[in-house]
Amino acid sequence: MTTTTAPARQGANHMRAGTIGLALLIPVGPLAVAVLRGILPYRTTDSMTAMAGKVAAHQGAEQAVLWLSMAAAFALVPGTIAIGALAVRGARRLGTAATILAVAGFSALPGIVAPDQAALAGTEAGLSPAAVGHLLDQVNEQPTIALAGVVFVLGHVLGVLLLGIALWRAGAIPAWAGLVLAVSQPLHAVFAVGVPNHALDACAWGLTALGYAVAARALLLGRTPR
Repeated sequence: MTTTTAPARQGANHMRAGTIGLALLIPVGPLAVAVLRGILPYRTTDSMTAMAGKVAAHQGAEQAVLWLSMAAAFALVPGTIAIGALAVRGARRLGTAATILAVAGFSALPGIVAPDQAALAGTEAGLSPAAVGHLLDQVNEQPTIALAGVVFVLGHVLGVLLLGIALWRAGAIPAWAGLVLAVSQPLHAVFAVGVPNHALDACAWGLTALGYAVAARALLLGRTPR
């Protein structure tokens, strides 16, 4: 009895440790983006030349943006898959569609960051803002970058909206948390493009992080969707 129980207990402990680690990882991605959007030295609606000038004036902030983008890229996809699995268990079709959209969107994040990398590298190479701006215009015209932009925007905004609804309908998270998650990315779109405001944009991503954290808690507690 002892020889069979001990390995089983050890396996259960390993699974529990893995679940805890995954639950801790889940909110890291949106939290990283929340900080990123708060310190971004330029507006999403700026021209490439204006962006280059602001990056040149705030190189430390832009370097932080790149590191936070890397953290987000590593955490968002596995975190979204984890909470998406909760949604799928209780709302199969909606949860599946939401997870596919959100994961596709977040997977395109490295392509979205490419102009930031080029802007900082061009500045450090001694190029003028005008020259860097011209370079960024060319970067953004590359088909792969343009496609990444479309996939990222549609995927993460629509995907997270549907994910919040799916988790709510599945009973995996409370209704208020599902609503918070569902509205967070449309709010991000408003404050990033419609009425640019870094502080409010950061708050919108903070709402995403809150929704992810509530879903992470459900995963940790082993809550079974209805």
